[in-house]
Amino acid sequence: MNSEHRPATAVQLVGVTKLFGVAGGSPAVDNLSLTINDGEFFSLLGPSGSGKTTTLRMIAGFEQPSSGHIYLQGQEVTDLPPNERNVNTVFQDYALFPHMTVAENVAYGLEVRRVPKSLHAGQVQEALRMVRLEGFNDRKPAQLSGGQRQRVALARALINRPKVLLLDEPLGALDLKLREEMQIELKSIQASVGITFIYVTHDQQEALSMSDRIAVFHRGRVEQVGTPAEIYEHPATEFVADFVGTSNLLDGELAARLVGRAGRCAIRPEKIRLLDAASRPSSGDLTAHGTVATVVYLGAETRYIIRLDGGGELMVTQQNLRGSSAEAHAAKGRRVVLAWRPEHVLDLAEVPQAAHV
Repeated sequence: MNSEHRPATAVQLVGVTKLFGVAGGSPAVDNLSLTINDGEFFSLLGPSGSGKTTTLRMIAGFEQPSSGHIYLQGQEVTDLPPNERNVNTVFQDYALFPHMTVAENVAYGLEVRRVPKSLHAGQVQEALRMVRLEGFNDRKPAQLSGGQRQRVALARALINRPKVLLLDEPLGALDLKLREEMQIELKSIQASVGITFIYVTHDQQEALSMSDRIAVFHRGRVEQVGTPAEIYEHPATEFVADFVGTSNLLDGELAARLVGRAGRCAIRPEKIRLLDAASRPSSGDLTAHGTVATVVYLGAETRYIIRLDGGGELMVTQQNLRGSSAEAHAAKGRRVVLAWRPEHVLDLAEVPQAAHV
């Protein structure tokens, strides 16, 4: 890429490894190299113990890497303490002071940085406006909902305009509906302030809905980095295909029989069409015959497990555009034809991609 068109770098990790405990144990983060662009909403996605939170804590300065280098805005900060890095962190538990008002909590960051008192009121109001909490200045945290407390924590982190905002599973304590609402709010706030957000989550839906790019972590390594569409539509490894969304994973004789070639591959359940046994698939479709073995009604969609002639199973999901729960369950035991397009078969790598991205 031409240098004048290359995005500015907010955070760069080069060969970062973090070891805990006795020598010889598996590293929590294993030789990780990663570049995060200025102004990105970048998510670190993975299961518990995959290294994503340890990576965030090393960026913040709460943990020191065992080896490797960390850069913020091009400056090496590997050995700098947290207070000397231009980053702020928002945690799942909010960490608000219960005896302080909303305004006092938000102003706390200004106190720490010794900003003159005369400037506090205006900056607090601007921070509360950014998170849509105007008029809440005098309330205490106990008088707020979970979503409102999360916004106060966000305002407190944003008030000093850090170059990078680190968010460690900040929505984990909220109920599902409020969490979904806050996902929209967070993305909107990030877009309006233009600050780089690095967001840790184990929730694939959160990562897919908010991120510009995602790094998928597994056992201390990054298996794939890409946009939400790239991660979902073109998973690079079996782990990514199975962890991000749901996939039918195929190999060996089953793969050869269903897709006509050996090797590991996957088919997303929503890409498979469920047809009556007498139906004729479209020209060029790959097909399989079987019997509906299990029906799981999920409200907006229904999940079908099809036992295939010749052995094996495939999962199929269909939106419930017209049918009812009773109609969905009535399909159990029926003979069906499954059809999918060849381009919807995802080839998977045998081993993870290199972690340098």
